[in-house]
Amino acid sequence: MTDPRSYRPKPGSIPTQPGVYRFRDPHGVVVYVGKAKNLRARLSSYFQDIGALHPRTATMVTTAASVEWTVVNTEVEALQLEYSWIKEFDPRFNVKYRDDKSYPWLAVTYSEEFPRVMVGRGRKRRGTRYFGPYSHAWAIRETVDLLLRVFPMRSCSNGVFKRSGQIGRPCLLGYIDKCSAPCVGRVSEEEHRQIVDDFCTFMAGSSNAFVKRVEREMYAASQREDYEKAARLRDDLGALNKALEKQQVVLGDGTSADVLALCEDPLEVAVQVFYVRNGRIKGQRGWVADRVEEGDTAGLVGDFLLQLYAGETGDVVPREILVPALPEDAAVYEQLLGESRGGPVSLRVPQRGDKRALQETVARNAKESLALHKTKRASDLTTRNRALEEIRDALDLDTAPLRIECYDISNLQGTEVVASMVVFEDGLSRRSEYRRFVIRGVDGQNDVASMHEVITRRFRRLLDERSQTGELGASDAGADSGEGAQGPMLVDPDTGRARKFAYAPGLVVVDGGPPQVAAAQRALDELGIDDVPVCGLAKRLEEVWLPTQEDPVILPRTSEGLYLLQRVRDEAHRFAITHHRGRRSKSMVESLLDDVPGLGEVRRKTLIRHFGSLKKLREATVADIAAVPGIGTATATAIADAVAQQAENRKTVSVNTATGEIVEE
Repeated sequence: MTDPRSYRPKPGSIPTQPGVYRFRDPHGVVVYVGKAKNLRARLSSYFQDIGALHPRTATMVTTAASVEWTVVNTEVEALQLEYSWIKEFDPRFNVKYRDDKSYPWLAVTYSEEFPRVMVGRGRKRRGTRYFGPYSHAWAIRETVDLLLRVFPMRSCSNGVFKRSGQIGRPCLLGYIDKCSAPCVGRVSEEEHRQIVDDFCTFMAGSSNAFVKRVEREMYAASQREDYEKAARLRDDLGALNKALEKQQVVLGDGTSADVLALCEDPLEVAVQVFYVRNGRIKGQRGWVADRVEEGDTAGLVGDFLLQLYAGETGDVVPREILVPALPEDAAVYEQLLGESRGGPVSLRVPQRGDKRALQETVARNAKESLALHKTKRASDLTTRNRALEEIRDALDLDTAPLRIECYDISNLQGTEVVASMVVFEDGLSRRSEYRRFVIRGVDGQNDVASMHEVITRRFRRLLDERSQTGELGASDAGADSGEGAQGPMLVDPDTGRARKFAYAPGLVVVDGGPPQVAAAQRALDELGIDDVPVCGLAKRLEEVWLPTQEDPVILPRTSEGLYLLQRVRDEAHRFAITHHRGRRSKSMVESLLDDVPGLGEVRRKTLIRHFGSLKKLREATVADIAAVPGIGTATATAIADAVAQQAENRKTVSVNTATGEIVEE
């Protein structure tokens, strides 16, 4: 480990102009590349007290042994040089969007005498026009197969094309009218290139003109009583419409744009891009990458734009790019991308309408992609075993925690305080053993006291069940006893079901830092339980806190143990938020019904049980409400009026689960 002070530049030696800098390790390998508007201000931030740096940044500066920089004239030049150096040196501490697979492109080889259409992967070549990328090769092959009957361009390999020309006989596609057979001279080079141009224009999004043209030719052939040609054109029209059905219209104004969304956690980021041309989704691309440096969403977007579009030219760079957050100096990125495109490029964060709805759809795809990625990792038995062993070693436990319970608190300004308990056994969630708690003994917003209460209640139940089963003798326990005469029976002899609260966890995880961990440990101490270890996972830096240590345990970023703790914590948070929202909805219904004249407590509870939420009550008609037992037409009308009045005056209040802030819309 290197001391950053050993290679810190002398005061005043760093210029204040824009530039790009490189950190190298003792072997001369570049470990990080960055850019700055002011090199002195940016580089000075790396040489402050290491304790004040983000852990990943601290790791980088202690891994490096030297720093160097290059001054440029403009910020655009800094972006271009940063991109070039990242491609050249592949620094380990830069964010890397490494795709987990190669996405197929639809390619048209314009550079050849008789261009052909094909599905390809990998690096792009000059003289070839590309469409996509697409998520599945079979989908684009199916679309091309449909369109070849309308646009019979060449799709065979060079070997097949040459051989057919030599023998004077076309291949099978030529006989079934899915190729115009330029190999045997059925069409000239100019005629074949016109077919290719029409195909590319259709794939680029200008489809309505071709559909209308085929319709006109079909009706004209029918009027001439050339029914055979009319039937062929009818089939062509069906093929066009079927191909268009595969491309959903998402932007009614026919906009062409790339839509980007991210789903982040402290260790990984899922990226999704939808390629929209003339209002239709032409392709999709997505992957999950490791996060190897500190940065917010805007910074990730900037890195992504640079790595995805830098070096591209022409229509590959769209006129408009919709992003979840604008990077710093967005105008500089627009200028750089505009130079690549040969025209203006706009970066936008959609606020409303179809574009906002599409952005949310792409964001949901990114979220599902990250969840699927985590599920695949969690389903691997070897990986789960390694995660449990890493947790055992990091927390110095006697055995691997085969049963992990995690607790989280959720509230809105101290109201409707609830807690969640989720259970993971052998690294997998056990939803049947999840529990929800309503916190009643705490006033106001006090997560520490709430955590103390929920831990106390859960483990008091454990002691109660152990004391009940402990009264049974060995002869009474019989074969149903999980531990025989040596311990409490884990199966209820009356119901035959497992006593779920009688299982002691191998590890208790709380969502929070030292205060929450201390509260949980205090609750266990008060109950006399000393064989259940406790830890906390803080969201900000993913630090693992133990009640007996002043400093946190820092698990490696690639640790499967940390990944498992993250999943447990996130699941507890999701479960708590869901419970809290449900209770808040019911409390809103109760407060709303308090003002309805003639509606007593019994009928209020009946309404709540019947509809379940304020949303369903708002959607109900007067007849629906009157159908509830005990509710007449007059009362139903009064309830509907109260709901309508409340909807007119209300403000929607929500909680940003990432920051905890209250948002009013």
